[in-house]
Amino acid sequence: MPGPQVSCENTVKELSVALYRHLLGLQEGKGSPEQLADGEDLYLLCCDIDPVLIERAKQSSPFPNSISFANLDIMDSSSREPFLSSYLSRFSRSTFDISFCMSVTMWIHLNHGDRGLVEFLAFLSSLCRYLLIEPQPWKCYRAAARRLRKLGRNDFDHFRSLAINGDMAERITQILTRDCAMELVCCFGSTSWDRSLLLFKSNGSNHEGREPSEQQQ
Repeated sequence: MPGPQVSCENTVKELSVALYRHLLGLQEGKGSPEQLADGEDLYLLCCDIDPVLIERAKQSSPFPNSISFANLDIMDSSSREPFLSSYLSRFSRSTFDISFCMSVTMWIHLNHGDRGLVEFLAFLSSLCRYLLIEPQPWKCYRAAARRLRKLGRNDFDHFRSLAINGDMAERITQILTRDCAMELVCCFGSTSWDRSLLLFKSNGSNHEGREPSEQQQ
């Protein structure tokens, strides 16, 4: 069975490649990427809503056999579910081992409201055994709204009606632990942008990663 399956939401090529190298213990510039990747059972699926970023990443990826880049609107259930199921089925898997959600939650929240954020977190938690998430703090919401006003555009549709607000790391932790059957494993502190890095683990029984029929054999 193929080894760790990883999904990365909203990551550009540089972050995805750096993550891949880190997970395999590869130093940049040491050896041929193709040779280093041969036999390594690690695959990354990196998704972004921006097709231009995805196309650039595809064209310049040093690990095309192990890192896949896909243009995907994660909030479009009609496209995300068949696409992700198809990808996982290539490895006889039903879930990813770990998902990385980096600086995405605010944009989901602003564009899809409280309900959209809860739906996104529920879907993400159902998709993986571990989840590393970097929520943007509330001050980033206000800054994004100010930038929009300076451009002479209207506020985000949901900004002024969001009931989920304040300490976003705490609010997202509450949703994941209370409603999504996940437990907080570790808080890795804050990044230089004052954003928390939170690692969660699923409490569910169907997150071993293999298809049910394979688990029963």
